[in-house]
Amino acid sequence: MFEPKLNRSALSFIESEAAESLTRINRGVEKESLRVTPDGYLSKRPHPKEWGSALTNQYITTDYSEALPELITPVAQGREAPRKWLDDIHSYIYQHMDDEVLWVGSMPCIMTKEDDVPLAEYGSSNVGMMKHVYRRGLGYRYGRYMQTIAGVHYNFSLPDEFWPSYQQFYGDSSELQDFISNQYLGLIRNYLRYCWLLPYLFGASPAICKSFMKGEGGAFLTEDSDGTMYGDYSTSLRMSDLGYQNNAQAKFSIRHNDLHEYTAELERAIRTPDEFYQELGVKVDGEYRQLNANLLQIENEYYAKIRPKRVIKSGERPTQALNRAGVQYIEVRSLDLNPFDPVGISQSQVDFLDVFMLFCLLQESKNQSDRENAENDENFRRVVYYGRKPDLNLLRNNRSLPLKEASLQIFEEMRPVAVLLDKCNHTRAYTKALSEAIDMAKDPSKTLSGLYYDAIKRSGKGYFGYTMELSTKAQQQFLSQTVEPQIQELFAQEAEKSIIDQQLIEKSETLSFEEYLEQYFAI
Repeated sequence: MFEPKLNRSALSFIESEAAESLTRINRGVEKESLRVTPDGYLSKRPHPKEWGSALTNQYITTDYSEALPELITPVAQGREAPRKWLDDIHSYIYQHMDDEVLWVGSMPCIMTKEDDVPLAEYGSSNVGMMKHVYRRGLGYRYGRYMQTIAGVHYNFSLPDEFWPSYQQFYGDSSELQDFISNQYLGLIRNYLRYCWLLPYLFGASPAICKSFMKGEGGAFLTEDSDGTMYGDYSTSLRMSDLGYQNNAQAKFSIRHNDLHEYTAELERAIRTPDEFYQELGVKVDGEYRQLNANLLQIENEYYAKIRPKRVIKSGERPTQALNRAGVQYIEVRSLDLNPFDPVGISQSQVDFLDVFMLFCLLQESKNQSDRENAENDENFRRVVYYGRKPDLNLLRNNRSLPLKEASLQIFEEMRPVAVLLDKCNHTRAYTKALSEAIDMAKDPSKTLSGLYYDAIKRSGKGYFGYTMELSTKAQQQFLSQTVEPQIQELFAQEAEKSIIDQQLIEKSETLSFEEYLEQYFAI
């Protein structure tokens, strides 16, 4: 059975000694969306110049494709700040994208040929070329269609002042940063035990456009005459084998029991050759197809549901940053775009995530085993494919338990955390978000995927037609908003500065691209 054990003495300690620090939780959001034409096809236009350089702009960049902008909020401590930043960035970019529209669905719009998906461009510098070649390699390895899928990443950390007294409470005598890293790894282990909750509650990709399937069927998909393919009980096709996948990852096992064990396994993966990738070739006819022929080109190719993170220095790799200074924050990666919210994530979702993350920190967290990892992966797989099926069961210690019962057990254990966050922040938003989640557990039709599935069916327009309608409504909302002068100036100045910064990087190059790669992977 799912038996989450909240450490109530730790919760009581925080309430009496560290509650004020919970008003300063650090949050950030990275939100991807496809740029599409007014008739719903992938944009072929370059990254708008008014947005600045995708290489160096701290707010507006691209992910895989030139047509896949990624909007990044700065670290903020107010619970409503990330969505306010997203709203401002959206309002700004819509002033500078002509008639194009940001697609509000996680699964893409009408797809044509793979080669029609334009790779992101970052200029002629070595770091820019590395980002471009890495994406070219992803296209060769997994196909470009896979790289048009969009989502939301939620970044979370507790403020620095939280940790010393919390370490003292535990009677821990290690270095403070080691304690912090170990606590975050414990959070991650618990997250992986319960993260099937996120696609159940907030998965929003139960349907896809038939064009994405390239004429192939799916054993669990049904097809409508409007060109839509549905997973009738699916929650997040984005997180299924139709979405992000990397079969080569079966060749290595990532655990989060120890930071150095975690980074060492990632290091092994970026240095272990793969036969198929070797056959693709690295540099063919004078052009790089991929950065290398290893299991992972770089650490970011590991498609994790959650990552321990540390801000990197120039030229530093993620594993090096973690080994140098430990875990700084957590990146949650299991969230679909919310098609009903113009910025892609609702405030209720943000509030629930705060409760969920703190809950995962404040409970017992045993080390992972390969057996448990397999069970966790199976639970996640069941939910993304069949999460709204009324009789769906999950696994825990080789025993079966109905999803509804498992969810309600976890939510009941989360309640004191929501109450504490409400008390600290003088709000009722956290318990309200948890109550909404409880309602979803009792009735799958109230989940995001259930609402989206029903709305698509009722519209009679199919996945493409209905999502295009939602996308256009969001476009009109942002175009009707007046961008505050100081916000307009902030983003305009950042765009101008980012272009200059890219030019300076390009002018300062002294190494060839080959030498740069050799140096980058040398340590």
